Amino acid sequence: MSNVRIGVVGLGYWGPNLVRCLARNPACDVTYVCDRDASRLKNIASQFPAIRPTDEIDDVLSGDDVDAVVIATPTKTHFAMAKSALAHGKHVFVEKPLATNSDECRELIELADLKGLTLFVGHVFLHSSPVNKLRELIRTGALGDIYYISSKRLNLGPVRRDVNALWDLAPHDVSVMIDLLGTSPLAVSCCGSSYLNAGIQDVCNLTLHFPGDRLGIVHVSWLDPRKDREMTVVGSEKMVVYDDLEPLEKIKVYDRGVEAPPTNSFGEFQYSYRYGDMYSPRLEQFEPLAAECNDFIRAITDGGVPLTDGINGLRVVEVLEAAGESLRLGGSCVRVPHWSRTDSHLVRKRARPASIAAG
Repeated sequence: MSNVRIGVVGLGYWGPNLVRCLARNPACDVTYVCDRDASRLKNIASQFPAIRPTDEIDDVLSGDDVDAVVIATPTKTHFAMAKSALAHGKHVFVEKPLATNSDECRELIELADLKGLTLFVGHVFLHSSPVNKLRELIRTGALGDIYYISSKRLNLGPVRRDVNALWDLAPHDVSVMIDLLGTSPLAVSCCGSSYLNAGIQDVCNLTLHFPGDRLGIVHVSWLDPRKDREMTVVGSEKMVVYDDLEPLEKIKVYDRGVEAPPTNSFGEFQYSYRYGDMYSPRLEQFEPLAAECNDFIRAITDGGVPLTDGINGLRVVEVLEAAGESLRLGGSCVRVPHWSRTDSHLVRKRARPASIAAG
């Protein structure tokens, strides 16, 4: 089968990284890059002279030499661009979040299913080696029963004007927590404050209530004096700290915990604390973005379901949407809806993936 031919739309912060990884992938060819900024187009063209630059998205959508479109534009544009690309028969990769609300996500999922196209969401951390290791530790039972997962994603900037810190930063941690626990939360509560721009929260604290009395706790801010990218998983047997800024030992497993005395014990009620060894497991060395691009290409060519498909993107947006409602209600607990394909009004079967034309 010939290579998948791809057009990349959006060359801001993340787009050039996607172009670089896709251009190095032997299973695909980047045929177009699209952006309204002439200097960005010129910069990419100087690095990749075989890729055609354009400031018109219609050139990408109507191109006979484009099988798939990668969208790395501002969040508010995701839905319209993805819908148009799917309508033109193109497979679609959308950077996180998939859309601005769950209704838009569901519409994209239904359209992709109806046309037999791949809809992929850029939750890059789910393709990373540290998260792979966390997933392995949890699913093999090495940590015991999971009590809660907490995360911090903090930095001084970049400050956004189009979305708040919740929508900008929390999708990473929410997507990881849903993946690690294997389910969506039942409800969420969220509080935050706006200091720089009215109505756009610069700092948010989000609590996710998962089945089995498990918690997810997410703290995000672009008004913090130092950069912090840390996640802690607390289990009944062991605990893990994942520090994404650590250059070598990103994952540290602690054989530590608290044990309650037998319920029928007499005398003074005391807990015992276990302070065991700490070790850092070996992690595979690969670039998460390259692995993400591989999964997208593989889903197109093989017709399989990618790790971060449309439903995966919807689950994150459902949480963010409920969290936004909680923000408006002053931190009240809000139920998270769980839509599935069986709820769709469309009756359809998974079609074969759109064919890749000969190069």
